[in-house]
Amino acid sequence: MSDSERVSVVRRVPAAASEIFALITDPHGHVRIDGSGMLVAPVDAKRLEQVGDTFEMDMDREPLGDVPLGRYKVINTVTRFSRDAQLEWGVAGVGMPNVGHVYGYLLDPVDATTTDVTSYCDWSGSPERWKARITWPVVPVASLEKSLENLARVVVTPAG
Repeated sequence: MSDSERVSVVRRVPAAASEIFALITDPHGHVRIDGSGMLVAPVDAKRLEQVGDTFEMDMDREPLGDVPLGRYKVINTVTRFSRDAQLEWGVAGVGMPNVGHVYGYLLDPVDATTTDVTSYCDWSGSPERWKARITWPVVPVASLEKSLENLARVVVTPAG
């Protein structure tokens, strides 16, 4: 995999990996920390507990102002799950094929109350036909950075 097929950002968060993992395995938490403005609401979401779990999300691409998709739904499928260490999921539009890209979080505890959190998007698994048709990364790096900023705020001040 080349670096040209993956972007990632890292932020040190003053919280235990288990607290962060509890937030990111709750689809409602994804909406709370979303830095892109695209995530509207989870649909019948349950806490993610293993590879293969799915969560549906109402989406709106308009906040990014790039592709006029309007409102739509995606089905996210967990592809990697390691308690308090990693959550990764693939995305597919409802009734659409998965184009082979994944998003994820890696949690690297610094100590009992501090964690380095990596947010990433990886499209190395996308077929060439999709790599050529889509502008990568699908979500700008600045949005991943904003999501980590939001994650730090929410996990430190849960009402925030």
